[in-house]
Amino acid sequence: MGLPLMVEVGKKGYVILPKAVRELVGIKEGDRLVVKVEDGKVILEPMVNVDVSVFRRKLAEHWDRISAYVRVKPRLGDLAAISLEEEFEG
Repeated sequence: MGLPLMVEVGKKGYVILPKAVRELVGIKEGDRLVVKVEDGKVILEPMVNVDVSVFRRKLAEHWDRISAYVRVKPRLGDLAAISLEEEFEG
């Protein structure tokens, strides 16, 4: 689908997407779209549905990974050899 297709904005701002466009990107009746404006262009993207259980599992995995860093506590004197002035002079 290389040629641009012309559509008309109707009452209340409605735009009908041609069937060929809907089929090309898999948009079906009732699907939700995300509308963005970038560089003066209107962009419509199919909204991605996220399985909440998958999201929770991924979030838990990420939390476990980052919380491991918080568990490590420096001991007194561990940072004594580090000079902040030297860090910023680099």
